[in-house]
Amino acid sequence: MPQAPAPATAAGTEPGHRERLVAALGGNALQRPGEPLEADVQRANVERAAVSLGRLAADHDIIVTHGNGPQVGLLALEAAAYTKVKPYPLDVLDAETEGMVGYLIEESLHKTVPDRAAATLLTQIVVDPSDPAFQHPTKPIGPFYDSAEAQQVATTLGWTMAPANGSYRRVVPSPEPREIVELRTIELLVGAGTIVICAGGGGIPVVRTDGGLRGVEAVIDKDLASALLAVKLGARFLLLLTAVDAVERGWGTPQAATIGHTTPQELRSMHFEQGSMAPKVEAACRFVEATGGTAAIGALDDAPALVLGAAGTWVSPDGS
Repeated sequence: MPQAPAPATAAGTEPGHRERLVAALGGNALQRPGEPLEADVQRANVERAAVSLGRLAADHDIIVTHGNGPQVGLLALEAAAYTKVKPYPLDVLDAETEGMVGYLIEESLHKTVPDRAAATLLTQIVVDPSDPAFQHPTKPIGPFYDSAEAQQVATTLGWTMAPANGSYRRVVPSPEPREIVELRTIELLVGAGTIVICAGGGGIPVVRTDGGLRGVEAVIDKDLASALLAVKLGARFLLLLTAVDAVERGWGTPQAATIGHTTPQELRSMHFEQGSMAPKVEAACRFVEATGGTAAIGALDDAPALVLGAAGTWVSPDGS
């Protein structure tokens, strides 16, 4: 049976009357464009995130999610390179990235917020096996390739490749998140004052079967999973941290303009790129529409200012 959502009054009632805040760290914020996917590089970027989140810890019960597009793509390449065993499926690789990135976040939070416990929780998220996304892969993962490299990878490994900012990337199914299996466990940890790192990379995609749960080949969008998590936990704020300062109207054109305070209705009237800003905008709109709370989209280092509405793109019911 699906888990019942937490009552809205849960936010900020324990411990210390702190409001609940879900902070979603973008995979590309944890690995800046052009940086190698090396442990030391990711650790340095995670430490930046931990410093930014640490400034919010006194006033908020923080639940951290994170992207995994670059990381899960790298693991898939590593798995494919060793031909003596069958490559591990994406649901297993999703779980590996939850543990890997979660460990790095925990390590950094112990330094920046030493008085708060932090815990990483592998999180299964139920999807619909008939979701049309399984027939139309759109989620980009892994490194960028030029045209010749992309063709070679597609031929050799049988992966679906798609254009991405002048290059090519592998794309995989990204079904809608429907249910968070470990929701009650997350509730218990948050209620005890723990900073919880969960639903990493959108969570581990599973479907319900007569025998229980079964993993499937997909990568759930982290932002949509974060919005669902924030709604179910009764959070009052959803923070979508990425590699850019704010959402732009007319991005990539001479008419590009930063969007400051706005509403879901205004954002839904605009066009944003799939696989880039569109999922963040959709997640922000869903959360605000479902809860009447506030969502903000902006740079990793600006988290405290984003919560105050002093940076990034602030999304609220009335745009104030």
